Amino acid sequence: MKPLLTLFVWLCCSITGAAQDSTFVHTDSWQELVDAWYEDWEDEETTNRAQLYELLGELASQRPNLNNATREELEQLPFLSETQVADLLEYLYKYKEMRSWNELILIPSLEEAQRQLLPCFFVLQPKAQPLFPSLKNILRYGKHDLTLTGRLPFYRRQGDRDGYQGYPYRHSFRYTFQYGQRVKAGMIGAQDAGEPFFKSCNNKGYDFYSFYLYIGKLGRLKSAVVGRYRLRLGMGLVMNNDFSLGKLATLQTFGRSSNSIRPHSSRMESTYLQGGAATLTLFRGLDVTAFVSHRQIDATLDKEGKTITTLLTSGYHRTESEIRRKHNATETMTGGRIGFLHNGFHIGATAVASHYSLPLKPNTSQLYRRYYPSGSSFWNVSTDYGYQSRRLNINGETAIDQGHALATLNTLSFELTPSLTLMALQRFYSYRYNALRGNSFSDGSTLRNESGFYLGAQWYPSRQLQLQAYIDYVYSPWAKYQISQASRAWDQMLSATWKRGPWKLLARYRLRLRQRDNADKTALEPRTEHRARLSLGYENQRLTLRTQADWAQTTQRQHSRGYMLSQHAALSLGRLSMNGMFGYFHTDDYDSRLYVYERNMQHEFFFPMYYGKGIRYSLWARWELSKHLWITMKIGTTNYFDRSHIGSSYQQINHSSQTDADLQLRFRF
Repeated sequence: MKPLLTLFVWLCCSITGAAQDSTFVHTDSWQELVDAWYEDWEDEETTNRAQLYELLGELASQRPNLNNATREELEQLPFLSETQVADLLEYLYKYKEMRSWNELILIPSLEEAQRQLLPCFFVLQPKAQPLFPSLKNILRYGKHDLTLTGRLPFYRRQGDRDGYQGYPYRHSFRYTFQYGQRVKAGMIGAQDAGEPFFKSCNNKGYDFYSFYLYIGKLGRLKSAVVGRYRLRLGMGLVMNNDFSLGKLATLQTFGRSSNSIRPHSSRMESTYLQGGAATLTLFRGLDVTAFVSHRQIDATLDKEGKTITTLLTSGYHRTESEIRRKHNATETMTGGRIGFLHNGFHIGATAVASHYSLPLKPNTSQLYRRYYPSGSSFWNVSTDYGYQSRRLNINGETAIDQGHALATLNTLSFELTPSLTLMALQRFYSYRYNALRGNSFSDGSTLRNESGFYLGAQWYPSRQLQLQAYIDYVYSPWAKYQISQASRAWDQMLSATWKRGPWKLLARYRLRLRQRDNADKTALEPRTEHRARLSLGYENQRLTLRTQADWAQTTQRQHSRGYMLSQHAALSLGRLSMNGMFGYFHTDDYDSRLYVYERNMQHEFFFPMYYGKGIRYSLWARWELSKHLWITMKIGTTNYFDRSHIGSSYQQINHSSQTDADLQLRFRF
């Protein structure tokens, strides 16, 4: 009976698919869906949010054929778990191809959010044997995309009057040429406010340029990039200069890892690689990745200019001192990975070597910096491993550095029932371990001086209710910033999401128990952080409303409390889309600061922090003038009630309010 019912639903989906698929594929509909997705995954420990948003923008512009999708293509989508990827591939293998997006309902592991998001990143076309196009067809049918973005501040900072070498306007351009998912080339130019333009150190115009050429699916060549790029290998213990997910997002994806090469198409001026990288399939199941990079970096040098005391990542070159630190050293990196996949088992080995033109010599007088990387040359090697089945997923990586310090990360997720999945994660990062481009799951910002155990669960008691919870224990045997001895920490979170029709209710609570130095730095004392969120949303085809309350309390010798009430609204009127936000915040100080996501320009991420007393309001609008031209505008103001100036030093604004206007023009032809 069940197979007959499945066949009947599949036939109905196929017949009605043409009439209903159009609702899924609006040009930029993924942005609205991802905005809601970020609210669900809000986690202040999530790193590189802007890079994750950038990746989704790239994937949405490519939209390959889902019926020809590979595991690697599906694994690039961070909102899919390993089980969901496996179920999608199994469905495509079993039924040969998918004819309608409505068939996603037949894959039980996919939630409503994933069913809505997938059509934004893929198209449905008859399955065909892909052939690499001729140069003539690439040039003829390739798509051009040019985006111009600028910001106008309605205030002056102290540095604009005396200190900054450029004008106070921030602007950039982004050009992309793309032929499906096979060929992509692009160039970005970016200018931060206060940086000189066509003068001083920037006599060629913009302060930062990024360029790249990407080729994929060319015979045994899976992907290759020349220019500036990002690379993720294994679980990131040795090489990951791309994004990594926070604790709540890790629970959603159940610790899935992937290997990827992608162009650096962001205005971010740090951590990218420059040179070339490629992945080749030697034979079925065996892939080899190799890369080489050589680039100039920003650094703070000692008084003699012979050693590097600090590697800089801000990318700012506004003042004379910042300009002196620009590109005053070089970094060379090379390495690769070989990996084998067969019948759900995978194993791989990664090696990376790096060299700096000047030796690193950090200030080790501060105890927590004692084991920071020191010297000119470094290397790391690792092995990653795992097994995947319908209900069980195991992943892990173990690495060592040139000092033979150890780092290991291991995850296990198990689908106990179709509605309940459990996850366990163990990691150990020696306080002597250093990986200059490592980035993976951690409680802090580096893969060093941390061991811990993480347990998480995701449960659907009913179709309307989703429960998520995790508990994470962390032990650090060496000193950390503001902690002068070994310390422990606990992090616990419980989240409930209820959906019924157009309504959505979210409730979340997080408790973090940490230790910090006392006033005399003679002992550790407890520090307790409470954070909670309650939001109620309503959504239909034209209107989205969300009322949200955020609360925080931090206790260490004294209490620091804060809350924020905000109202968000979005309206879609055909070619015109609007999004507005109004919020009131009231916190005792920085310790009880709050974060609330806010809609921003295409390719840009905005997750501001609020502390003190004041209000925040903004209005965002996008007008589709034609199928080739969009204009997006935003104006936002923050008014403070508890201060007469904002910021300090060169960034100080001698006023209690701050207003910025953004304008973006996008041409696609």
